[in-house]
Amino acid sequence: MEKVDHDEGTDIMVFSSTLSHVVLVITSGVLFYVALTDFKYFKIRNELIVVLVGLFILHAVLSGRWVNAYWNLALAVFMFAIMLYFYARNWMGGGDVKILTVSFLWVGLDCALVFAVLMAIFAMVHVVAAKFGWVNIQEVGKQKRIPFAPSVAGSLIVCFMLGCLRPVSPTP
Repeated sequence: MEKVDHDEGTDIMVFSSTLSHVVLVITSGVLFYVALTDFKYFKIRNELIVVLVGLFILHAVLSGRWVNAYWNLALAVFMFAIMLYFYARNWMGGGDVKILTVSFLWVGLDCALVFAVLMAIFAMVHVVAAKFGWVNIQEVGKQKRIPFAPSVAGSLIVCFMLGCLRPVSPTP
């Protein structure tokens, strides 16, 4: 354990920045699996969402980010409330609401803009791929749907790679 001075002058304990990176790698694997199952079957299992929430908690503890995790939770709840409106109007699937809520929990306010921009880019590429017939399309009534989890997972994994969620660094 390392002692780290936090911005507000409080001391926090960072258990292991190396292990926090391992959690990010495991999370990326879970996200890849979620994206793959949504891509193939248009389903996102609740158990996988619970696993992603658990990995977030573990990462927050290991990286020292638990001190500000309430902001991550606040953003996730706020976005969930907004997405419920879209879900109620049948503009968004339940799986999309779940994966986006947990993604906003992960990125928090610090990385939300980066995540949103990446998600827009990934979604545009995904739509273009669907137009060329390279992506599974589901027809529900008169509407055509494409799986959204691959775009969300890709965006979140790139956020990890960009260092948005690096551990709190100790001050000398």
